[in-house]
Amino acid sequence: MAITLNGTTGITTPDITSEAGLTVDGVSFASGAPANTLVTTSGGNVGIGTSSPSATLHTTRSGVEVARFTNSQSNGGDWEFKIGGGGFEDRKFMLTDKYSGADNVRMTIDSSGKLLVGTTSATLGGVTAGSALFYSNANFAVMIRVPSGGTYQAMRFFNGTTAVGSIDCSGSTTSFNTSSDYRLKENVVGVTGASARVQQLNPVRFNFIADPDTTVDGFLAHEVQDVVPEAITGTKDAVDAEGNPVYQGIDQSKLVPLLTAALQEALTKIETLEARVAALEAA
Repeated sequence: MAITLNGTTGITTPDITSEAGLTVDGVSFASGAPANTLVTTSGGNVGIGTSSPSATLHTTRSGVEVARFTNSQSNGGDWEFKIGGGGFEDRKFMLTDKYSGADNVRMTIDSSGKLLVGTTSATLGGVTAGSALFYSNANFAVMIRVPSGGTYQAMRFFNGTTAVGSIDCSGSTTSFNTSSDYRLKENVVGVTGASARVQQLNPVRFNFIADPDTTVDGFLAHEVQDVVPEAITGTKDAVDAEGNPVYQGIDQSKLVPLLTAALQEALTKIETLEARVAALEAA
């Protein structure tokens, strides 16, 4: 049986031959209240703002929030989950709290699908986030916890559908892994001339401008790039379209194979010299 309740005309004569459900129209169309304020179907779906709900609960509006769920707290620290619309046209989902009366946004999924935690902007420091951006004023922005005992992959990295690395946690250690299986490699040859290349490296001591009180050992990225290019990301003196610096980075672990080969060359020379000294002493 179909029943329609209208704020102006009242109850429409029930249609006992129809399998439709209940329809509640807006109080006044002149004031902008929409038709199909509430619709139920014979199949058990409920629609708000739509006459044809395609899910158990289907809401649709334009220019306003589609849904808001509020958990009111006695101390004023209300939590709210908002979906779309209103003053949030550029976002799809939003989790906020109203602690101390302020509307604090805690998590957002914006219209481009980016997950933003602790911020409403997908850009930080002139860099636009990829799929997610985590921002925190605490000691850490992200914490990953795995079950105790055994070894677990806390994070796994893919290039397309190919696994290229992982972060593994055991009972007391963390391993940062990059792909190294021999089946992924070809044209494998030994490293030669390593000692000469190591001599080209220029280890230096310095402090970062942002941390003037801490002196560390390290390298200048563009100098290392000439010797071990795979250890460096970016280009020397690069800037973005607005003229802001795009800084180079270094993965110092990429220096390990060269340093190992140079040490092996040095050890071979030492062993040769030791043998010659021993032969001279025995003469």
